[in-house]
Amino acid sequence: MVLKAFFPTCCASADSGLLVGRWVPEQSSAVVLAVVHFPFIPIQVKELLAQVQQASRVGVAVLGTWCHCQQKPEESLGRFLEGLGAVFPHDPWLQLCRERGSKFWSCKATHRQVPAAPGAASEDQVMLIFYDQRKVLLSQLHPPAALPDHQAGDASASTGGLAAIFDTVARSESLFRSDRFDEGPVRLSHWQSEGVEASILVELAKRASGPVCLLLACLLSLVSAASACRVFKLWPLSFLGSKLSTCEQLRHRLEQLTLIFSTQKATDPTELMRKANMLVSVLLDVALGLVLLSWLHRKNRLGQLADALVPVADHVAEQLQHLLQWLMGAPAGLKMNRALDQVLGRFFLYHIHLWISYIHLMSPFIERILWHVGLSACLGLTVALSILWDIIALLTFHIYCFYVYGARLYCLKVYGLSSLWRLFRGKKWNVLRQRVDSCSYDLDQLFIGTLLFTILVFLLPTTALYYLVFTLLRLLVVAVQGLIHLLVDMVNSLPLYSLGLRLCRPYRLAAGVKFRILEHQAGRPLRLLMQINPLPYGRVVHTYRLPSCGCHPKHSWGSLCRKLFLGELIYPWRQREDKQD
Repeated sequence: MVLKAFFPTCCASADSGLLVGRWVPEQSSAVVLAVVHFPFIPIQVKELLAQVQQASRVGVAVLGTWCHCQQKPEESLGRFLEGLGAVFPHDPWLQLCRERGSKFWSCKATHRQVPAAPGAASEDQVMLIFYDQRKVLLSQLHPPAALPDHQAGDASASTGGLAAIFDTVARSESLFRSDRFDEGPVRLSHWQSEGVEASILVELAKRASGPVCLLLACLLSLVSAASACRVFKLWPLSFLGSKLSTCEQLRHRLEQLTLIFSTQKATDPTELMRKANMLVSVLLDVALGLVLLSWLHRKNRLGQLADALVPVADHVAEQLQHLLQWLMGAPAGLKMNRALDQVLGRFFLYHIHLWISYIHLMSPFIERILWHVGLSACLGLTVALSILWDIIALLTFHIYCFYVYGARLYCLKVYGLSSLWRLFRGKKWNVLRQRVDSCSYDLDQLFIGTLLFTILVFLLPTTALYYLVFTLLRLLVVAVQGLIHLLVDMVNSLPLYSLGLRLCRPYRLAAGVKFRILEHQAGRPLRLLMQINPLPYGRVVHTYRLPSCGCHPKHSWGSLCRKLFLGELIYPWRQREDKQD
């Protein structure tokens, strides 16, 4: 049988001693975590291992001996190392040795409890695998992507073995808290033997994070309680809160801040990564908002924007008036129903007149409104973009009204024609059973149906033309709002911290491992170097993507085209709640 011994590269130059680690029987693997150096007292080593087991819940034990012959080997040292197997009984017992002045290693695994022959010990072949202990400790192994059925079993088995190795090193962190400067009874060699990594700034941040998080959590709870007041649930305020994108973004940010500054510790690395991604997202959002705020207040750009807003609104209204006058004539040489054409044209022209009057009435207050809107950028770029989304919705409200009027008229005619067409075929729509049933009609019903069908057919081109024009205008506005929504969603959901880890420290996000052959000679143990494969950027985004506040369209392109053809209203960025009986 071939045994796999995972040996840390930081212990390759350590002095002779005992191999401390964990035996994984399912994988026939020994994970070496540290080397205990001479001199030591066996009872103290056992006490140390018991403390590590209690703290980490990992079955740490003495796996064997390590001999590093830096000078001429002594025969007494070899006999002493062989005799340690009786003090620390473990099966199998590993014996690793690095020869003096050579790169060759010798590895043996001895079974003392079940000998192959009477009075003799059985030996197994050992495959020596080196690994970077620091990278394995700090990395997080991710499950592989979906594989075909014939590879699923092998992938799960290999992933389980790697997960056991990574989990052993990660949970044994308490073993690495001592370095060579400690005056303890047991001296160890591991990745922090030359000095435990520490930072004064990090320690101060850890000490101050508790009171700061508690204070901010109290403030956020007060804000949440104020927002949940019954006053905001009254009809006008609740209606505006459900329709305005700014309110949704503020609620989303409040939920994120509540989770970030929660006093409860993260239960697993995934939740910790989620909190870190949220914190970086909020900080970047606020930083971009401050940059936008400084740009708007520099060189009086807000005043210039306020002065240009009214002329732009007048120009848009003038172009709409020209468009309606073109529709009221003979657009593209089409023969329209003149009476209906004049009624619809004058109706829409009157709406444009009302809209221009409203804009000129609000013109003295536009600069002050824009100043407050620009000041809201200190809350984050997403808040400013959400306010811009709402401003565009308000400024194009007349276009939305035109679209709704045209869509309702067009939808009424389409459904009327479909109902009358079923009348000619002797069918009717059964409302209770939601199906088309056969029905017999008398002569008067058929005559009236024919008249109505003829009227609707000849009025349909005029209504369809108005509906087509205003639908295109509405889709143009929706495209601009969709671009803003995409930017807000990107800032809210992009896992920036995870992407930064993937860029700067790719070993922190591990998708798997690869092995490089270091030595493969006859009569020598196979030596491999385990290297971490980083997680691809696409999987990083897919795994750690944050939830967004916006509603993504649930309709396919086919469903959207069907709605446009039938004249049904479309709300790409809002999903209406289903009505319940």
